[in-house]
Amino acid sequence: MMPGEDGFSLLSGIRETLDVPAIMLTARTESDDRIDGLRRGADDYLSKPFEPEELQLRINAILRRSGPEAVSDEIRMSGLVFHAEKGELRRNGRPVRLTESEALLLRILAGRVGEPVSRHELAQLMSAGVERTVDVQVTRLRRKIEPDPREPVYLQTVRGVGYRLAGD
Repeated sequence: MMPGEDGFSLLSGIRETLDVPAIMLTARTESDDRIDGLRRGADDYLSKPFEPEELQLRINAILRRSGPEAVSDEIRMSGLVFHAEKGELRRNGRPVRLTESEALLLRILAGRVGEPVSRHELAQLMSAGVERTVDVQVTRLRRKIEPDPREPVYLQTVRGVGYRLAGD
């Protein structure tokens, strides 16, 4: 009953690319509709009218079940594997030598894979003092992990913010 598309096709399209919690809130009350919604990937199906408190409880239950994924100690970047706990980087099973500063930088970024970390925060966490020191460490680390350090794929610059680590 949405303009141009119904909730079932929207959910199917979302499920093609994303695995996020989804609740269908709909005026359709037939059991066939509920079954179709759940088959297409809805985590729950709630017919209108509904109590706001019931919706809140269903949302909380889904979030509890989906919960945060366990953070992997292992970050993969093409032929490289970084073991955050050990501070160890390997290329095709062979160790890649990292300085303490490079290992610390990589460990900090690996703790927040995909999220930008500000240069200021990195400087503080690394006890680098100045943000320019972080930039130098990033340049050196890129030489070790990037296929082409001039066009980074894994250790990305987030303009106006800082840096982000992207694994495979």
